[in-house]
Amino acid sequence: MAKPGRKSGQLELAIQHLRKVDPVMRRVIDHVGPCTLKCDRDRFWMLVRSILSQQISTAAARTIRNRVVSLVELSSGSKRVTPASLLTLSIEQLRGAGCSQRKAEYMLDLAAKVNECEVRLSTIGRLDNEEVIEMLVQVRGIGRWTAEMFLMFSLGRLDVFPVDDLGVRNALLKLYELDQSTSYGDFRAIAEKWQPYATIGSWYCWRSLETDIPSESR
Repeated sequence: MAKPGRKSGQLELAIQHLRKVDPVMRRVIDHVGPCTLKCDRDRFWMLVRSILSQQISTAAARTIRNRVVSLVELSSGSKRVTPASLLTLSIEQLRGAGCSQRKAEYMLDLAAKVNECEVRLSTIGRLDNEEVIEMLVQVRGIGRWTAEMFLMFSLGRLDVFPVDDLGVRNALLKLYELDQSTSYGDFRAIAEKWQPYATIGSWYCWRSLETDIPSESR
């Protein structure tokens, strides 16, 4: 998904595929409209933001991110948060910006592992999905869900289904009129129809939560 033309073509193919194989997804696409998924090419900053955003509101996370950027700028003279610039900060400084002790430790662990090439962000795009996940979960505070978000929104991988994501599961429960006892295996069975474009199907699940999607009977 590096080149705009290629990305656009892939998204069009994905939407055609989803509409063809899944009537429910066809209805969602009709109401949500074109897919506007975008990739964040600053891989390190995306992972830092993911750590910062854990278990707090979007507004609180944004405030803390801005404070961290300000600290980095004071320390390094640049607003860009890099492994080297983040490592100039102490846990106490990060806590002063609003990070918890644990998140501050996670962020510095990520910065150290990237700086020491234990996590090779510059070449991580050459790995397959499971290899990417295996590399990222070495970092304290990064689990499978965060790694899957990185695959989807930084590397632009088109066939990722984040079954651990509560929003995706809630959307599937509503769209497919399922009950709360539905298993992860059942969710994965739905997403199998979307392959090789499970990322795009998941994106439409998230968007469906923001849109009034009529049921099939309406």
